[in-house]
Amino acid sequence: MRGNDKKNMSQLFHVIFYEPILNLLVFLYNIIPGHDIGLAIIAMTAIIKLILLPLSKQSIKSQKSLQSLQPKIDELKKKYAGNKEEQGRAMMQLYKQEKVNPFSSCLPLLIQLPFLWAVFIVFKDGLSNQALTNIYSFINNPGVINPISFGLVDLSKSNLVLAILAGAAQFWQAKMMVTKRPEVKAPGAKDEDMMAIMNKQMLYMMPVLTVVIGMTFPGGLALYWLVTTVLTALQQMYLFRK
Repeated sequence: MRGNDKKNMSQLFHVIFYEPILNLLVFLYNIIPGHDIGLAIIAMTAIIKLILLPLSKQSIKSQKSLQSLQPKIDELKKKYAGNKEEQGRAMMQLYKQEKVNPFSSCLPLLIQLPFLWAVFIVFKDGLSNQALTNIYSFINNPGVINPISFGLVDLSKSNLVLAILAGAAQFWQAKMMVTKRPEVKAPGAKDEDMMAIMNKQMLYMMPVLTVVIGMTFPGGLALYWLVTTVLTALQQMYLFRK
């Protein structure tokens, strides 16, 4: 039964996420002048980002809500420094009063993971001729996808420059979130809040991981990650200023 369940889940993922993203990429490749796969990837990234806009917007807003509560959270940490159990109850009461869910900023990111995994598989296998057998009947099958973008870059192979750019964009986005947070000023509070720890991990670990993945897998994936990270950072800038 477990084997059948895994097979069914894999088929469901293939139908709901993988095939639509692959077909969207091929459709854009067909209609873009010059059939440039790089431009098709950029256009596809923008479309996926637009579809997931409500989720990413909610995630950023939730993080901002938690930031606005930070001074009150610091006061509770100072007040209940010697009683972790009472401190936890007081914080939960604060979240309830302010109608803020401390985990709501993470949930939208988790929901986006299936899309990211599907995009990863598309760029890992989708540029091969065999993958084009998954093209819908109403979309023209080009037969072969030219992996050369802008006449220079082979996006079917790993690309160090794109990997480094993607990592730099990841650092920029994470740095923006850290600098927008107020400093923790509770004296004697050695334990940082969960959001601060997550931000520090995102600031250093994610850029390095992005570069490593970008150096290992096709350049199309690095280009996708670069564009989606830049768009997310620009969205953050807009929401922060607004």
